[in-house]
Amino acid sequence: MVPRRRFSRRLVALAAALVLFFLYHLFSLQPEPRHPSSEYAEPAPICPSLPGINDVLVVMKTGVTEAREKVPIHFSTTLRCIPHYVIYSDFDEEIEGVQVHDVLRSMNRDVKQLPDFGIYNRLVNGGRKGLEQGDFADEANSAIGKPNNPGWKLDKWKFLPMAQEAYRRKPNAKWFVFMEADTYISWPTLLAWLAKFDHREPFYLGTETQIADQVFAHGGSGFMISNPALKKASEHYATHQAELDQFTNGHWAGDCVLGKVLQDVGVPLHFSWPALQNSHIGELDEFNHNLYRQPWCYIAVALHHLAPREIKDLWEFEQKRWHDKNKRILLHGDFFREYIYPEIAFEPTRHSWDNLAGEEQPFATTFEDCRDVCDLQKTCVQFAFRDNTCFTSGNPRLGNKHSGGAASGWFTNRIREMMNQKGLCKAPEFS
Repeated sequence: MVPRRRFSRRLVALAAALVLFFLYHLFSLQPEPRHPSSEYAEPAPICPSLPGINDVLVVMKTGVTEAREKVPIHFSTTLRCIPHYVIYSDFDEEIEGVQVHDVLRSMNRDVKQLPDFGIYNRLVNGGRKGLEQGDFADEANSAIGKPNNPGWKLDKWKFLPMAQEAYRRKPNAKWFVFMEADTYISWPTLLAWLAKFDHREPFYLGTETQIADQVFAHGGSGFMISNPALKKASEHYATHQAELDQFTNGHWAGDCVLGKVLQDVGVPLHFSWPALQNSHIGELDEFNHNLYRQPWCYIAVALHHLAPREIKDLWEFEQKRWHDKNKRILLHGDFFREYIYPEIAFEPTRHSWDNLAGEEQPFATTFEDCRDVCDLQKTCVQFAFRDNTCFTSGNPRLGNKHSGGAASGWFTNRIREMMNQKGLCKAPEFS
């Protein structure tokens, strides 16, 4: 006979098993939740689909005096989704585990004895310890660049070797995209634009710039060269190096030297403004009507003169557009409406700020007078009081910090009316 105590234990175990069986079936029949909690959900992808990016080599140009400050931000932003890129400089080093290549290493020995190579030879002999305090001193850009800046004078020598090395690195690339370390590029917008061209033909795309009679693509704005065009330029440089070194030595702009080579091999510049901008964000005039193209509905591919923080902000701005609204192509009108205008509206009166208003109003002697003058002009949307002088404008721009005591203001209701009149673009306009 089974003892009563053992029988009771068996009943308890059986009852527990039946309860567990019932609970299992109860919860297994519940429908799956439509929106799983974020703890278990798949993380949102960082990179949008970039059709054609595998056929592109991105080439970043930098220099030893700026590389550690300006390059790292790109690894988490503009270069994060790029499978093929290379960074060329005047000094071999690693930055956050990425190799930066000395693009001047194969230059002719006699060329390296020229005064422009003073900083370079100090780097070769002593590494970064060979740099001097004056190498980091900056100066305002002039009509002939920055002739007192050693790194800037050396920079002109990088363009032709950079073009040659880029072609050697990925000779099967359809496009070569050249950018600088203070440039931001909207990749989905760029790829949609490049798809409009036949990569099998020689193309040279850039913001048109001119020195004397030479038209060329401005380097800092970014420029794009198709495979056949870069092959022609690379081969021409290889067979005319002594002649081109002499030309470079007498010139001051390396992007102009490269433009001359492309012109000599029969590849003209495709004018690409406003897609590629040499202007800082604060300088953009998205309502401009005075030039041969009106920016509003044109694609916005590249911006220049950006600090690392601004590059990060632009990356996050595009990430949000893509994730929240599935917007990929960026137009100048979009950029003003979604990025610049919110900045203006957040603080429509600013001190120590110059919004670049440029129409002088001689009868206004204070900031408040300046506001009143603008208010009386129906087409005025912004005003600035700087150097004890009032300036107004009918086109809104963000502007920049100003250490000289300038103050600025905007009439946001009038700017909203301008945006409403422009409306949404039916289709992107490509340069």
